[in-house]
Amino acid sequence: MQTGQRLASLLWLFAVPLVAQNGQPPMSTPMQAPMAPMAMNHSSPPQSPAPAAELLQGVSEHPALKLEDFLAMADRNNPTLQQAAALIRRSQAEAKQAALYPNPTVGYEGDQIRGGSYGGGEQGGFIAQTIVLGGKLGLRRNIYDQQKNAATIAAEVQRARVHNDITQMFYNAVSAQQTVLVRGRLLALANDAAQTAHQLANVGQADAPDVLQAEVEAEQAEIDYMVAQRLFIQHFKGLAALAGEPTAEVAPLDAPFDKPPEIDATGIADAIVEHSPTVQQARQQVLLAEAQLKAARREVIPDLQLRAGEQSNLEALPDARGKKTGAQSFASAGIELPLWNRNQGNVQAAEADLDRARQEVTRTQLSLRQHAEVLVQNYLSAKGEAERYRTALLPRARRAYELYLAKYQDMAQAYPQVIVSQRTLFELEVHYIDSLDRIWQNAIALENFAVQGGLEQPSAAGGMH
Repeated sequence: MQTGQRLASLLWLFAVPLVAQNGQPPMSTPMQAPMAPMAMNHSSPPQSPAPAAELLQGVSEHPALKLEDFLAMADRNNPTLQQAAALIRRSQAEAKQAALYPNPTVGYEGDQIRGGSYGGGEQGGFIAQTIVLGGKLGLRRNIYDQQKNAATIAAEVQRARVHNDITQMFYNAVSAQQTVLVRGRLLALANDAAQTAHQLANVGQADAPDVLQAEVEAEQAEIDYMVAQRLFIQHFKGLAALAGEPTAEVAPLDAPFDKPPEIDATGIADAIVEHSPTVQQARQQVLLAEAQLKAARREVIPDLQLRAGEQSNLEALPDARGKKTGAQSFASAGIELPLWNRNQGNVQAAEADLDRARQEVTRTQLSLRQHAEVLVQNYLSAKGEAERYRTALLPRARRAYELYLAKYQDMAQAYPQVIVSQRTLFELEVHYIDSLDRIWQNAIALENFAVQGGLEQPSAAGGMH
């Protein structure tokens, strides 16, 4: 009995760090390895598997990274931001090109060059120029100016997408990091429990089922710890790829994970619908479509074609034998009559595009509102869930664990029940971390106007048809 009491007291020493916590997993700490089990003497070695692989060995030696570090990486390296900037430059170049005046035409003209029986002929040079009427050049340039504005807004939308995805993935990785810490602590206690069960069995204080149960718990804790490490590595690598640094070494993450942002759920949907950059982008497409329609209607005005030249007439003068007619000039002016082609097809197409663009504004607003309402409800649900874990479930689970452990010390409770209550407490901590992560994910999406797609190719603004 004295041996059993001594081992129970030893188990209590292992449990003190757990029961002394306030119910929240440690936040904003660099990656740590699980605590090493306390050395114990065994008359027979425990039949436990090899220790779980320490996949994050040495990670804590790297400097901790913050959200701002990944956002700066993305601003420098994310290719979609460079593509969006290239679209702006393209629209600027197209606007410049659209306003350029047509080049003149210079050429040679000859008539009756062989001269026939008169030995004459006319040949010389000319210059022709198209005069664009109706202000069409300015209207064509305005199309690409509006397209440039659309490309500028599209670049802002893409930056919001990148920052939203970076922030969400960062806190996904932070959540995974916290889970690694919890799973590591559980693994340490589970291994200690398995060793304790073997020691108790050696002195007749535990039966074979108790030992098996402790070994199963240790096995499961090792699996959970390894899976948690893999999940953190996965999230970190995905985050680094999105930031444009796919070869970045895994490092600890520093963030106030236990302090998610507060969202005013009552008016956030209206604010998103009104101020989202995707709505601004849709409204800019209306302005672009209006510019295209105005230009299409003006295209019916024909351009003036001017032509002039100088030539030499080699035809002999009838009244002056041996003399040629000599130099002579010519000029012409013409204009196309818009009788059958009045650009009516392009005008109708532009009208259809304008109607589609206006409907796109409404569609975008409805889609955003629909998505925002889902995010709001998910945010409120996760927030309420986290609060219940923090104030009700975790304190009760901790208290139950303390009571089971106290009863076990008094030899009034079976040891497996202590193990079960211990695992329940840790599983609740993992669920609490998950609920905090969902608060972050939904709050971030709401703050960034529910845009996503940080590695999707940015769409070019609509141009002339």
